[in-house]
Amino acid sequence: MPQTDYKQAFHRLLGYTKQYKPALVAAILGMIGYASIDVTFIAMIEPFVEEGLINGNTDIFRMAPVVIISIFVIRGFCNFLTTYFLNWVGTNIVLTLRQQLFERFIGLPVSYHDQTSAGTLISKITFDTEQIQLASSKAMIVLIREGAIVCGLLGYMFYKSWKLSLIFLIITPFIAFVVSYVTKRFRKISQSIQSSMGDVTECTEQTIRGHKVILGFGGQDIENARFAQINNTNRQQKMKMESTRAISVSVIQIIASFALATVIYLASVPGILDTISPGAFVSIVMAMMMLLRPIKQLTTVNSEFQRGMAACISVFNIIDQKVEQDEGTLKPKDIKGEVILKDVCFTYPTKEEPIFNNLDLTIGAGQTVAFVGQSGSGKSTISNLLPRFYNIDSGSITIDGIDTREFDLKTLRKQFAVVTQQVILFNDTIANNITYGYEGEVSQQRLEEVAKQSHMMEFVDGLPEGLNTLVGENGAMMSGGQRQRIAIARALLRDAPILILDEATSALDTKSEKSIQSALDELQKNRTCIVIAHRLSTIENADKIVVIEAGKIVEQGTHQELLANKGPYDLLYQMQFGAGE
Repeated sequence: MPQTDYKQAFHRLLGYTKQYKPALVAAILGMIGYASIDVTFIAMIEPFVEEGLINGNTDIFRMAPVVIISIFVIRGFCNFLTTYFLNWVGTNIVLTLRQQLFERFIGLPVSYHDQTSAGTLISKITFDTEQIQLASSKAMIVLIREGAIVCGLLGYMFYKSWKLSLIFLIITPFIAFVVSYVTKRFRKISQSIQSSMGDVTECTEQTIRGHKVILGFGGQDIENARFAQINNTNRQQKMKMESTRAISVSVIQIIASFALATVIYLASVPGILDTISPGAFVSIVMAMMMLLRPIKQLTTVNSEFQRGMAACISVFNIIDQKVEQDEGTLKPKDIKGEVILKDVCFTYPTKEEPIFNNLDLTIGAGQTVAFVGQSGSGKSTISNLLPRFYNIDSGSITIDGIDTREFDLKTLRKQFAVVTQQVILFNDTIANNITYGYEGEVSQQRLEEVAKQSHMMEFVDGLPEGLNTLVGENGAMMSGGQRQRIAIARALLRDAPILILDEATSALDTKSEKSIQSALDELQKNRTCIVIAHRLSTIENADKIVVIEAGKIVEQGTHQELLANKGPYDLLYQMQFGAGE
């Protein structure tokens, strides 16, 4: 990333601290107090040497224990003040960033999620935000506190002897060069670490999600080898970071040691010690030795700070993504459900060839229209265009004569109830999964009513907790048929004017399908139904069957009409039922 991006990210991160100014001020005062104590301790060396050792004043040694204990008590308090408040600010910043990230994840359009892996996004909300906290707490503590110690010690050294202290400034350009070089390298490696962590999270997430497939196909060795490679790449990047940090610290300390050695050597030059007292000389040497630790800390923390800044850019890039555009304002009520597609053209963002070119279709209110065709023909795309999960390139889609782009998005999507082959359930109770997203209170009577209509009570009555039974992660505790019935109950409760059934029974066995079909028949009453079917036996009673091939409607009509035409539908029917062999 360009240097300006890092500066912008840093200034933007500072903007998050504005509401925590009192805590930040307390932390900074604690850091300055901590640094002042260390400098004060060095300044006390001179009177101890001059009065105690040279002049033999023993009273100063009697006072020393009280002074030393008092100094370290104050130092400990300042350290607590700094650590507590800066970490409090840091955790609150991470809290805000994570919330903003999460809200942005939900608000981003479907097309963005199509192009970005879930593992990468999870890594940003877990790993990247933790790096930001390190930069905004631990790194800031070191940068400010140790920076203040360096400034204080240098100021004290120049106050006592600017000639001797000037030697230390000679090495500053060399230290600056090393810091500048490693900073650039830290930035580059930090970006690689974040990318590799995204790969680790993505691989882990895919493996957990596809656990049964891996076991079923004996893919353990394949996945182990894949993860080992990704994991090792992450290790290599971290080792590059640590080796760069270790080398830079060693080089800077060696450079600083030349200045310290030079000062000590000058003590042998005649006339040098005549201009400075022994106590002052010892305190200067001690100050130089103490400078090595904060310089090491500042160099070490630079890697964490740069990693945090790289994480900031990564997080801000997501936060700055445009959310799903909602320019519609209409919130019509009493929708009947007439759907008309006119001259619709659409191309998926990830593809170059359009899926639809000038598609025309009319679905009457209350009609059941089924879409059939080969996989990839565009059947499911229609169900994604109606609720505007994707925006069409040109043409129009209207509901009751109103262009869907004029609808308020939330209002538009309330007009649809969707039951798909892949039912998404949350790790919650059956009841809460049924009422998910429903606005307002749902009475127990109404809940049991939709459960009966969806034929759920056949298995719910046998559960110890009934409707309050937990379904597990994505419904893992439920069978395929049970998950489908929960989805049907959810759609029944929503009572939307338009129902979309996207191969809702294709993954079920014949017995489960017949049981589910009766629940679907109940669901389809008094509403417009769009059925995307794989099994033609489930759509024989549809008002209209639309056959799609390569994004084009090749024929449409009732089941009997299409069989009589001896066209593509008849061919599909004969292939499925084997009558034409």
